[in-house]
Parts: sequence; C-alpha cells; structure tokens
Amino acid sequence: MIANLVPVLILFPFLVAAATALIKEDQLRGCVIYTGSAVTIVAALTLVAQWALGGAQTVELYVETGTVDHIILACELLLMCLVIFLSCAHGKFPIAMLSAVQTLGVVWFEVLSGVELEEKAHMVIDRFTIIMVLIVACVGCLIATYAVGYMRGYHQHHTEFADRRSFFLPLLFVFIGAMFGLVLSANMAWMYFFWEITSVISFLLIGYTQTEEAVTNSFRALWMNLLGGLGYAAGIIWFGWTYGTIDLYDLVASGSAGEAVAIGCVALLAFAALTKSAQLPFSQWLLGAMVAPTPSSALLHSATMVKAGVYLLLRLAPAMHGNLAGYMVAFIGGLTFFSASLMAISTSDGKRVLAFSTISNLGLITACAGVGSAETVWAGLFLIVFHAVSKSMLFQCIGAIENTTHSRDVESMHGLIQRQPKLATIMIIGICGMFLAPFGMLISKWAALKSFVEAGRIFGTLLVLMVCFGSATTLLYWSKWLSKLVAINHTKPQKDITEQGEYLSLFLHAAAMVLICLCFPVLSGKLMQPILETMYGAVDPTISTGNLIIMVVLLACVLVLPALLATLSKKVQRREVLNYMAGINTGDNNHFIDTMGNDKELQLSAWYLENWFGENKVMKPSLIAAVAIIVLMLGVILGGALV
Repeated sequence: MIANLVPVLILFPFLVAAATALIKEDQLRGCVIYTGSAVTIVAALTLVAQWALGGAQTVELYVETGTVDHIILACELLLMCLVIFLSCAHGKFPIAMLSAVQTLGVVWFEVLSGVELEEKAHMVIDRFTIIMVLIVACVGCLIATYAVGYMRGYHQHHTEFADRRSFFLPLLFVFIGAMFGLVLSANMAWMYFFWEITSVISFLLIGYTQTEEAVTNSFRALWMNLLGGLGYAAGIIWFGWTYGTIDLYDLVASGSAGEAVAIGCVALLAFAALTKSAQLPFSQWLLGAMVAPTPSSALLHSATMVKAGVYLLLRLAPAMHGNLAGYMVAFIGGLTFFSASLMAISTSDGKRVLAFSTISNLGLITACAGVGSAETVWAGLFLIVFHAVSKSMLFQCIGAIENTTHSRDVESMHGLIQRQPKLATIMIIGICGMFLAPFGMLISKWAALKSFVEAGRIFGTLLVLMVCFGSATTLLYWSKWLSKLVAINHTKPQKDITEQGEYLSLFLHAAAMVLICLCFPVLSGKLMQPILETMYGAVDPTISTGNLIIMVVLLACVLVLPALLATLSKKVQRREVLNYMAGINTGDNNHFIDTMGNDKELQLSAWYLENWFGENKVMKPSLIAAVAIIVLMLGVILGGALV
C-alpha cells in the first residue's frame, strides 16, 4: 500500500499543476486548487496512517528502478536546457555553464563512467521523513489555498503587473511535488533531481513580476543555488566513485566512522545545503525573493526550499559530529543567526523583517546540525516544525494586511488590533510562537544553547556567545513589532477584504501552532526521541517529561488568560484619556494644535538603530567572515581527503 501511495503523493501535485495551468476561468481554477490541496493532504495523512499501522518502522522502497532512472536523467537534461535557454536569453552565460557542468557531470557518472553502483532502496520512509511529509503537505497546500484569494487581490491593487496567475499557481504545486520527492529519497541522484527542480521553480517564482529587479533577484537565487548544486553533484560523483554506492545513509555511516573521503563528500553536500538554506554568504538570494508575491515568500521561507537545506544538514548531522565539516557548518550557522538578527532590528519593512528572521532561525538549525549531537538534533527537529508553521502564518498574514491596508511597514501597523482585529490576533499568535515562552521555539533554542555549552571550550563558547546575543536582538525586533500591533490609538475598524480561503489557511495555521505546543511532550517522546535513537542509539531525553508538562500547563494558562481578561474588561467602565501633545489635543489622540495654531499629526516611531546595525553596516563584514570560513575549512577538509 505504501509503495503505491508514494508515487501518487509525488506525482499528483504535478497533475494538479498541469490542470491549473490549462484552466483559465478563475472560479474553476480556484476549485481545482482547493480540491487538489485537500486530496494532497489526505494522501499524505493516509501515507502516515499506513506507515504507523505497519509498526512505524523504517520502510525501504524501490530497489530496482532502471526505467525510472532513465526518465529522471531525461528530465534533468530538460531542466538543464531550460536553464541554459533562459540564462542565454538574458545574457547570463556563466549561469548556463554552471548548470551544464553539474548536470552533464551527473549524467556522465551514471551512464558513461562504468562504475557499478550497489543496488539500494531509492526511497526510505522513517520518522524524520514523516515529519517533513506532513510539513510539506499541510503547510504547502494551505499556502496554495491562501494563494487563490491573495493573488486575486494582488492584481486588483497591482495593475502595473501582468496577470500571470495561470503560470504562478501551478508552480506552487510543482514545488510541493518536488519537495515530497526530495524528503522521501535515499538515493542521492534522485534527491539531486528534486533538489534542482526546487532551484529552478524558485527562480521562476521570484521573477514572476518580470520587472528588472525581479529578474535580477531571480538570477541571483539561481546561480547561488546552482553553485550549491555543483557541490552536491561533485559529492555524489566522488562518493559513488570511491564506495560504489550513492545511498545517503551509507554516506552518513561512512562519515560517522571518520573516513576522510566520506567526510569530504559530507562537506560538499553540506555546502550545497548552506546555499539552499540561505546561509551566509548566500543569504541575499532569499532577501531578494521578497519582490515576488507573498505566497511564494511563504512557500520559500517555510515549507519548502530552505527546509530542503536544513533537512539535508540534519540528515548529515551524525557524520559532522566533532570534525571540521561540522565546525564549518556550525560556525556559518551561528554567524548567520547572529548577523541576520542584528540586521532585522534596522528595518521596518514587515516582509524583510520576516526574511531576516527566517535566515536567522535557519542559522540556528544549521548550527545545531553542525554540532551534530543528539541534543542539538532534537532542538533542530523542533525548530523546523515550529518555524515552518509560524513563518508560513506570518507571511500569509502580512500579505493579507498589505492587501487590506496597502502597506506592509511595521510602523503602519500601529493599533492594528483595533483596525483589523482578526489579522492582528493571528499575527500576535505567530510572533509569540517565534520568541515567547512557553511556545516551542524558545524551548528548542534553550535546548540548543544547553548543548552548545557542552560542545567544548572554544567551539562551544563562540556558539554560545552568538546564540545569546542573537537571541537578545531577536527579542528586540519581535517586541517592537508586537507592541505596535497591540497599541491603542482610538481608530475605527477598517473594511477587511481578506477572502474566506485566506482566512481558512490562517486559522488552521494558528490552530496548528497552538496544538503543536500543547502536544509538545507527546511529539518529543513518541516522534523525536525515536529519531535520535535511530541516528545515535540509546540517548537520554533532552528535556525531562516533568519540564515538558510544566511547559504545556503554562501554555494553557497563557491561552486561557486573554479570554478571562476579555470577559472582565466588558464589566469595567472604559474611560478615554486624551494625551498631552505639547498643544491642544483635537480629540482623536492623533492630532494636536501647536502654539502657532497649526494642526499637526502625532507621529510615533520605534528606534531601528540603522546607524549601528543597518544592513549596509553588518552585511559586508558578515559576508567576508563567512567566505573566509568556508574557503579555509572546506579547503582543509577536501585537501585532507584527497591526500
């Protein structure tokens, strides 16, 4: 049953994409997307149920796949031709060469090299795979559902852009199908194929508006991800040539045993994962993705693309424990976490704050994978789950706010709890989930910090410093945003144009966020702990059951308290107090008459510290430091392996 469900799960989103592309009528296309999303989620849940009923054991699938291998190779060549055509059409010849070198290298290795590869299962289902399948299905399909209404409103307000929804919406489902294939694959050649699909589709999504800025940013994303793909391809060829297998689990086992060539291959795959997860010095492609419509931002930042990178890093984590490959990855992750947190302070563009936050949190997951201990992997797994749900919700929410208020600036959200109470409430839940106790993100950060302390003197101390100061800056930019949302400025509610399909996705995200927090002990004991035992053998629980239960009780209190306060507030007589504004208050608490009789508007603004932590101050030294770390450490690793 599972063997039949897997190809359905991967191929069905591609069929939905084809149908969506062919249908031009807006309402019918929306129905196809809603139905396709629901069926995809049901298929994923059915796969999970079948796996659980079968004993929740590791399932290996598809050992002999000759025909499928040939189809995948043909599709890789078609992808290469597409990239070369688009790159040459825009005069980006180095990008075309980068695509050709890696694809032709993989094709040569599989077809012409003469290396006899050991037959192994091409796909594997285990607990980690199940987590990723659920994230991709539920979060990804909810984003597609949200996109139907959002894109309708987007083109009503952005008439300067051509309406290419029949191109944009299918790409979301191609992305989802590719992600299913990526997380299910154990064969590195298959994983590489799906990996490259996500790179190409992200390039197409980012360039959706076809403006000069969008085209430039899309090609930046493409060459950075293709550079990582080159490292991935080199790792496959080197490992396959040396060991006669391209099974990911064999690579991890050999790397864990300390074999130099295997560690070199792990470092090359880790390099590819750093580009995909937008770590320094490759973070700018994800920042540039903000020019695309919000659904693509939510998809790239939460359920797909960047999660592919950290997924691979956590798979490789046991093979990076205590060696130079792990040190390289951990230092890059820590530096990215710290630097991106600093830069998030200095911007008031809501989507850009979320982008920096994404890069920062991915940096923390990357650092956890680089350390490679059971405790840090536990923290990284939970960070993936919480970040996927929370960040998807926040991006969708800010997109709805922008469509309604025509602004995504944090300053324009002052008093949003009065003007748009539903959107503001969802936004508050998402922000709380990112940084407040007892929500799970903070617990995961605490577990990571505890593990970094135990990682060693110099290595652990540097990571602890970066995480501590990065967490402090995280507190600053989320607190500023949260205070803006809940401020009272005596304004009237605005008309909410957010569609029901958008609210369906937002409400389900908010409910999922709360549910995951409430189920934290169960997830830790029944899902995360067995993953660690599979990867590391018998390990002690990272956080005791008693502490997990205390966290859930605290969360329940946090959820009940606002309801109690709202009930009590209805019984308390409210009294408006007019603020003194160095003049006569006009009565709305937003304007005053100065001493010269002029009507002036009261302007309140948070402090963004641009002169200290602006992107122009922090980005360049961070890029230099990251390049130095990668070049030096990767050079030493590969040099040692070749010798």
